Amino acid sequence: MENRYEFNDFRQIISQLRSENGCPWDREQTHESLKQCMLEEAYEVVDGIDQYEKTKDAENLCEELGDVLLQVMMHSQIAEEEGCFTIDDVIDGISKKMVHRHPHVFGEVKVANSEEVLDNWETIKQEEKKESFVSDGMKRIPKALPALMKATKVQKKAAKVGFDFDSYDQALSKVYEEIQELEEARENGLEREIEEEFGDLLFSVVNISRFLKLNAENSLTNATDKFINRFVEVEKLAYSEGRELDKMSIDELDALWGRVK
Repeated sequence: MENRYEFNDFRQIISQLRSENGCPWDREQTHESLKQCMLEEAYEVVDGIDQYEKTKDAENLCEELGDVLLQVMMHSQIAEEEGCFTIDDVIDGISKKMVHRHPHVFGEVKVANSEEVLDNWETIKQEEKKESFVSDGMKRIPKALPALMKATKVQKKAAKVGFDFDSYDQALSKVYEEIQELEEARENGLEREIEEEFGDLLFSVVNISRFLKLNAENSLTNATDKFINRFVEVEKLAYSEGRELDKMSIDELDALWGRVK
């Protein structure tokens, strides 16, 4: 039977890679240099989850989760070398957090449903972070989050204290208002004003997603993927007819698009 590596083995491997006789590339890495790696690996896990839902390819998902674990271990090893914290501290911290934020499991609190669980989670989090104002929580939302996701989080925090539209119709009306303001900015020809109004329009569209109970990030991703897939078919169709896209008129391209759609 093949030997299986366990957590302590993995920890030792990373330590050795970072040691004096280890890997030059691994030794050069810092928290800063690894930021992009962490982002890319996290997105690859999301892709792995999507692939698993479609194909049940558990092996790929397992591998991608391992890549994220590598990033966690690398950052922890660097921190240990700098005398800041160790992977043991990371595990201890997240374990304490899970216990503290689940009083309905590890304490005496009673909850009726998942919504109450989330409400308790936010309340406990605010206490932990010593947030006195709603805006404290808004400012704590990671700046590196994708814009649609960040906008959704900000809006949800505002909505919790009643700063929200009463209905979908009101939110939709705001979208039309922002479209009009964008058009006025375009007519004025002021680049900064145009960018600002375009941002306001996107922000108001995210409000619509909340009222429709949609994930704005996923919706845009799905729409982009749909466009890519259709464009691939348009290109295939053109090629099968001996035509090149860059030599076709927009009317001809639209005609192909309609045939594919």
